[in-house]
Amino acid sequence: MRVKIAAVSYLNTIPFIYGIEHAGKLQAELLLSPPSGCAEAFNSGQADIALIPVGALPEIKDAKIVTSYCLGAQSGVRSVVLASNSPLKDIRTLYLDGHSRTSVLLTRYLAVKRWDIAPEWKELNDYSIVDNPAEGDAFLLIGDKVFPREGQFRYWWDLSDEWRAQTKLPFVFAVWVAREGVDAEVLDALEESLTFGVERTWEAIAEYKYDHLPYAYDYLTQNMDYLFDAQKRKALGKFWNDGLKTTLRINPG
Repeated sequence: MRVKIAAVSYLNTIPFIYGIEHAGKLQAELLLSPPSGCAEAFNSGQADIALIPVGALPEIKDAKIVTSYCLGAQSGVRSVVLASNSPLKDIRTLYLDGHSRTSVLLTRYLAVKRWDIAPEWKELNDYSIVDNPAEGDAFLLIGDKVFPREGQFRYWWDLSDEWRAQTKLPFVFAVWVAREGVDAEVLDALEESLTFGVERTWEAIAEYKYDHLPYAYDYLTQNMDYLFDAQKRKALGKFWNDGLKTTLRINPG
């Protein structure tokens, strides 16, 4: 039986994808999408296992966290940023990339707890405005779209760095979950596949043709941290217990 696995279609996930496709023991059909799509695929029953953004996980039924891997960062993650030509105190409108609910919630948490700002919140649907910002505009940018825009803005805040400065903890963006009833042998094979891929990061970069990007290897080995260890579990608990409660008190706009 082939298990259906939903995973993120960004550079940061290619070690996982490489392992799933090449380790050999796991018979799987991959469903690739932005982070929000992974949660939708699991919720709708299209996927048996998924890499779920942690901000969406409390609302997902019949899910248990599995594997010792995650999408995390010990400090700066590089691919989740707030960008603006205005300093924080002058930001009037903040456009949110809705592809990752976790990053949206983290931005709102930091706005209250760290930055002390109360901008107008808008959804970022048209990326052309990112390249033609008005005075006082700021943008939550996530994923592979961030890299070409590095150096484009006067101010650039890495959200994982900002979280660590506020909490002294790493950050977890997504965790692997499985539906109740998924066979233990499948989960063991998934764990082995993820280990296989993370240990072969360069092979994954070459396989999926990211080797032309000079930042790819450094990003995956220095900015990303895939081990779901005790500190990241503690960080996840804080985000759920403090970060989500904070954001629920904010007018969603």
